[in-house]
Amino acid sequence: MELLAAERKASRLDTEQITNLLFGGEEMVKRKREIENAVANDPNFDVTNYHYQNTEEKFEQAVRKFTYSYTKKMPQLKITGPFETHLFRRSVEGNNPYAIHGLMFTPTIEGQGTQEQKNKWLPLIENYDILGCYAQTEMGHGTYVRGLETTATYDAAKQEFVVHSPTLTSTKWWPGGMGVISTHAIVPARLITRGEDKGVHNFIVQLRSLTNHQALDGITVGDIGPKFGYDEADNGYLRFDHVRIPRENMLMRHSQVLPDGTYVHPKSDKLSYGTMVMVRSGLAYSSFDWLSRAVTIAIRYSIVRRQTQNKAGEPETQLLNYVNQ
Repeated sequence: MELLAAERKASRLDTEQITNLLFGGEEMVKRKREIENAVANDPNFDVTNYHYQNTEEKFEQAVRKFTYSYTKKMPQLKITGPFETHLFRRSVEGNNPYAIHGLMFTPTIEGQGTQEQKNKWLPLIENYDILGCYAQTEMGHGTYVRGLETTATYDAAKQEFVVHSPTLTSTKWWPGGMGVISTHAIVPARLITRGEDKGVHNFIVQLRSLTNHQALDGITVGDIGPKFGYDEADNGYLRFDHVRIPRENMLMRHSQVLPDGTYVHPKSDKLSYGTMVMVRSGLAYSSFDWLSRAVTIAIRYSIVRRQTQNKAGEPETQLLNYVNQ
């Protein structure tokens, strides 16, 4: 602690001023610290045993922790708006198993659904009456969206789409929140109408029963198991065996399939990629937060860690004072 104090005293940087700049001013920093202290002193957020838990235990703990966050702690702290939500989320250790519900499932419907679709689905989403994921990645293709193989074939006689996994490589693989939690999914699939492949479009598909949470007929879904990290997230696999959904479950703000099967083109074929583009830009933004923590830890360690006595009679040299550090 003496070494840290000495380095801070020698610095010409005003750390409080920098903190205020990064987090939006003195009042927001005050609010940030209030939230951080409330989380740090709440035993429901304790992570002491995290590294001694197996994958299932980590997942179950994360579900309890974030259920408590949304239903009790955030209302108790009167968390409002996206920035305060961000401040709260960064104060809670561990990954959020509900993250994709808010980060991808909800924005896709907000941005690509018609007003009628938003009126139907958003209240259910906001009340957590349903939980959603974003089932894009397949065993054969991920970021190459045009290569996705899952199909949604329109049946004009019944005004339904038939969602199907025609190959092994069309199996949805790795989407977060899909293995255990989600009742519904945004499913990017190849739209086929009147015998023509119109490319990948987004569909809302129910995966599990809202009464007993069991997989619905024609749906095979589950958790992919342990991973190298991110154990709190239930990354899953998913296959469809000729699963029928209503025509209205195709997100139709930008392109439509009329009842008779007529396809109405969007202004741009790239509009359906909006959710993934938004999320990837968000990853770049959030990396600042995690990198700032990593740099802070590295610098502090370099100050307190000494390595090798370079001059007789003097203490070992601080790592920070080595030229190549």
